[in-house]
Amino acid sequence: MPDSLPIPLTSPLSRAQQTSLVNLVRRAAKTEIMPHFRNLGHADISAKADRFDLVTAADVAAEAMLARGIQQLFPHALVVGEEAAAEDPSITDKLAEAELAFIIDPVDGTWNYAHGLSLFGVILSATRFGRPVWGLLYDPVMDDWITADEGSEGAMLARSLGADRPLSVSRGAELSDLSGFVPLYALPEEKRAALAETLPRFAFTTALRCACHHYRTLAQGGMDFLLSGPPKPWDHAAGVLITQKAGGVARMLDGSDFVAGKMDSYVLTAPDEQSWTRLRDTFSFLLD
Repeated sequence: MPDSLPIPLTSPLSRAQQTSLVNLVRRAAKTEIMPHFRNLGHADISAKADRFDLVTAADVAAEAMLARGIQQLFPHALVVGEEAAAEDPSITDKLAEAELAFIIDPVDGTWNYAHGLSLFGVILSATRFGRPVWGLLYDPVMDDWITADEGSEGAMLARSLGADRPLSVSRGAELSDLSGFVPLYALPEEKRAALAETLPRFAFTTALRCACHHYRTLAQGGMDFLLSGPPKPWDHAAGVLITQKAGGVARMLDGSDFVAGKMDSYVLTAPDEQSWTRLRDTFSFLLD
């Protein structure tokens, strides 16, 4: 769809379909992810781009199960998984043109997962012409999940027992009072030193090696901002929508909207427009 045409961002998913997707993710976690946690052998772990970019047997099996289930629920949808895209990067080029697509990160935070750390999750999103319209951030360890739907107000934290809880991002502040996630390792190597020099301006910065928990923490007001790039769709599509629905601002550093499949620039989130602008001005040198 040409960029000049307006795209009606209403969710194409019914409540029943959203529930089916959540249940599918929970089943995949129960059968393919949690049984392997802290039980992986050397043969079950391999490197992709480098020794920090890992894939495990659980990633592959969970993605296959999720892709099959989604295709059964939505036979005409495009399904893009992180591991499938690692084998064929060209499939991400189809996202901006797909009327309905699902993007899977079967085990986000694979390095943590492979090393026995419990900060990992499952990310699932639905997009219309690349724009996120539904997102899920699932924690398999705690069996709880955060969702947001373009057709509804707010982001919600849900669990198997207990009432759903609406979420809200933190309040804005001056730079010196902001805390944020800045995963230096995910940025281009030639930009890291200059970016590191900006970090003392903030109250606190860190990274969890897990986009799922970055966005979960932001949506619950535990941290104020995120700067990350390149914007891989399986890492960011769900979290961008969830941040926005929790009352925050999430767009590209150059001011454009996030569009899945366009992996230039950087994602920048903030609790409000004033904070986002201050952060944008601080990090704008990354666009040079």
